[in-house]
Amino acid sequence: MSFIPILVLIALITCCVTVFGNATLDGASQVSLLVASAVSVMIGELTRKFKWEQLEKEITKKIASCTPAIIILLLIGAISGTWMVSGIVPTMIYYGVQIIRPEVFLISSSVLCALVSLLIGSSWTTVATIGVALMGIGKAHGFDDGWIAGSIITGAYFGDKLSPLSDTTVLASSVSGTPLFSHIRYMMNTTVPAFVISLAIFFVAGLTVEVSHEGNVLQFMEALHHSFVISPWLLLVPVVTGVMIARRWPSLVVLFLAVFIAAIVALFVQPALIRSIAVADGVSMHDALLPYKGIMQVCYGSTDIETGSELLNPLVSTSGMAGMMPTIWLIICAQTFGGTLTATGQLRDIISIVLRFVHGTTSLVATTVGTSFFFNVAMADQYLAIMLSSSMFRDTYKEKGYEPRLLSRSCEDGGTVTSVLVPWNTCGLTQSTVLGVSTLTYLPYCFFNILSPIVSIIVAALGWKIYRKKSKD
Repeated sequence: MSFIPILVLIALITCCVTVFGNATLDGASQVSLLVASAVSVMIGELTRKFKWEQLEKEITKKIASCTPAIIILLLIGAISGTWMVSGIVPTMIYYGVQIIRPEVFLISSSVLCALVSLLIGSSWTTVATIGVALMGIGKAHGFDDGWIAGSIITGAYFGDKLSPLSDTTVLASSVSGTPLFSHIRYMMNTTVPAFVISLAIFFVAGLTVEVSHEGNVLQFMEALHHSFVISPWLLLVPVVTGVMIARRWPSLVVLFLAVFIAAIVALFVQPALIRSIAVADGVSMHDALLPYKGIMQVCYGSTDIETGSELLNPLVSTSGMAGMMPTIWLIICAQTFGGTLTATGQLRDIISIVLRFVHGTTSLVATTVGTSFFFNVAMADQYLAIMLSSSMFRDTYKEKGYEPRLLSRSCEDGGTVTSVLVPWNTCGLTQSTVLGVSTLTYLPYCFFNILSPIVSIIVAALGWKIYRKKSKD
């Protein structure tokens, strides 16, 4: 009986993906979670007695635990706008794209996508913009679609997984009760080895394929240079941000200062662009107020910047804080579902069955990774995979004395990176559509996404930096 709400959710999500496709996260998934929550409550009333006040208290507790994540997501939205409009990200792309050479195209494209994704915190945006450009360049060089798409997705999901701006990274750390930067540092133990092995494969493969000319890289660079003030001095902002992260400042402080500094830089370095954003809605205003209006819109709203390049326009267009609302909405609804499962005792019943397969560290991590992947397949969404897996195993890790960052890392190793390998998952649907390559075509070449869960289990088996007590990084 306890599995019925999850089965209902799986059925609803399947219908949502079929009907809405890539727009499933715009609201259909959230409604499905609330319906599944109602089913959980009804079954709970039939199978066992519980107080309604207890249910409300549990839901409130679950949602409250994600309050820092919600604030962080809003700041991430502001960073995506300010770092783009200020020219910081365009400068990184401008210099980064110049490293591409035909002989090392695969490894270069993977590294470039990793850098861009690390900066903007979004594998989807990276694939839909830089990835599309690299597909064209790769085809001109004579590479197969599978190899090109595999290198792009490998880099995009590596950067997404380690970026403090990534919503999945913030989500995994928050729902497991792990500080954001502690979570990121701990993930490097499994993420970096998997990525290095992937790069080695791409390097060898790139040398064996006959290549041609450099493609349209210069045209792409010219569009960037035409739309933004490009300067290496702008790179000081991510350097300063990196220093704050290295000194282990609180994530909220780091992210807020990153927004503030980038906003000031945008006002002085890109004044014409800020003014054009301010007057885009056609509302008349005193000239002195235009910079203020423009920078506020960059932080909270959407910006569309015309660069003259169809490939570049989606990359430089941002959605600000408003763009984070579907994810925040999803978090609230998912935590409501988790709260009902907990209050009715159904989550405890499910965990008791799953834990029969757990006998030690390796089996616990393997079960967590496998469960995250299962939810990716069954519910077709990486956010649900991360949140539900973390909710299921959080108390178990605590009872056994493991640090919460082991849980958060295992959920990401099994949830975030494998989502793009499932054809009917929102990630798999999106990336295959954007790149024009079927999921099953690029799947064998997404080495990082395949290796990450395997490396996670191997590291657990070796006991490398697996601690049962609180310890320093």
